[in-house]
Amino acid sequence: MTVDYQSVTELFGEEVSTEQVDRICNRYYWAGTYCRGKDVLEAACGSGQGLGYLAGLARSIRAGDYAFDILRYPKSHYGPRISLQQFDAQRIPFRDHSFDVVILFEAIYYLPDADIFVEECRRVLRRGGRVLVATANKDLFDFNPSPYSHRYYGVVEMNELFARHGFASEFFGNTPVDAVGCRQRFLRPAKKIAVDLGIIPKTSQGKKILKRLLFGRLVRMPAEIEEGMARYVEPARLSPSMADKNHKVIYCAATNEGK
Repeated sequence: MTVDYQSVTELFGEEVSTEQVDRICNRYYWAGTYCRGKDVLEAACGSGQGLGYLAGLARSIRAGDYAFDILRYPKSHYGPRISLQQFDAQRIPFRDHSFDVVILFEAIYYLPDADIFVEECRRVLRRGGRVLVATANKDLFDFNPSPYSHRYYGVVEMNELFARHGFASEFFGNTPVDAVGCRQRFLRPAKKIAVDLGIIPKTSQGKKILKRLLFGRLVRMPAEIEEGMARYVEPARLSPSMADKNHKVIYCAATNEGK
């Protein structure tokens, strides 16, 4: 099966909800607290909206994506500012102990084998280095999986995943479901029925119609986020032993405790 990752990637220039812009800003603002003065790698970077922001904080930054057709977006925007290359997150093409931080945002569910990715992170990270993951929360009752996903990880499953490879993990929740607009809260049961029936749109045009229904006015996804583009909301700390039912997005900061 040919996988069209462009259809499920938040590409800059596309019409999106203001909540999507807030979420992408917040996950990079959160990552920035770990990246200051560090050597950073972002795998599955998509169209790279956060790379310029992180480059202003990190000592160095490298990035790449599995899909060559998606890489043309950040390459066209950043030019020589950011070092970008095509690679599979399960086969990271860098030397052992090269980085302090590895980032994987909204992509862990596309990996055929997340254990291989985590072991690769353990190889390329220095001791005490961190893997930063942001992922849609599969434990919400109206969760809608991507058509190309392999496996989603909630808090409990992700904690177990990283623990198998010698990482200690902390978890945080972003975008509380009880803080979204009235329209979203009202339509959540209808969305659940649509998910169960398999009638959630999969095309870009269909998704755009659904976004307008759920969120109202749409905006253009920026090519590069900046400080202050959205209000940063400190993510809520979560228990690693309990499924979270209260946030749309889960953050994980996994620390490499191995030698």
